[in-house]
Amino acid sequence: MARGNTNAGGCGCAAEQAAALQRRTLWVVLVINASMFVVELVLGLQAGSTGLIADSLDMLADAGVYGLSLGAVGRSSGDQRQAAVLSGRLQIALAVWVLLDVLRRAAVGSEPISTLMVGIGALALLANLLCLVLVRRLRGGGVHMRASVIFSTNDTLANLGVIVAGLLVAWSGSRIPDLLIGSAISLLVLQGGRRTLREAGRHS
Repeated sequence: MARGNTNAGGCGCAAEQAAALQRRTLWVVLVINASMFVVELVLGLQAGSTGLIADSLDMLADAGVYGLSLGAVGRSSGDQRQAAVLSGRLQIALAVWVLLDVLRRAAVGSEPISTLMVGIGALALLANLLCLVLVRRLRGGGVHMRASVIFSTNDTLANLGVIVAGLLVAWSGSRIPDLLIGSAISLLVLQGGRRTLREAGRHS
């Protein structure tokens, strides 16, 4: 009987189950984001859309974030903070890279295809809403999981922006809405990275 009580109270089964659930969830959202990165990048290049390319790199950043979070599951709070810091820095670096690409396209010109912007933006929105539902259930699991919620929330806003920009491109015949949403997504990613670094700092 004593051994049974020890197993129930001291084996850490609840913590192990929580860590296993986090790992499964992070693997699912990692695969979703990595897949959507490929889809958005390929079709974004085909569409000549700064918005889609920026959104694809946001997906790549999130895949990296989830990979880093996987490495932090079940580890110490210090390891979780380090994963969050690396995630935030990755977001900031990619945001700066995309802003530079927006400037390049503004200088050399572009002709975005609005139908692809709207269609792929809608697909990405569905994917990110699924990710947000999954990670929000585990936002109490550590700073690395709260960082994942921040990224997924930003992604849904970015996807809506791509859809609206695609509709405006179709309506106006101008590339300006695409350049604006590319810039906006980059700034959103930049802000998400800064928020993650602040979150990690508060738990140091």
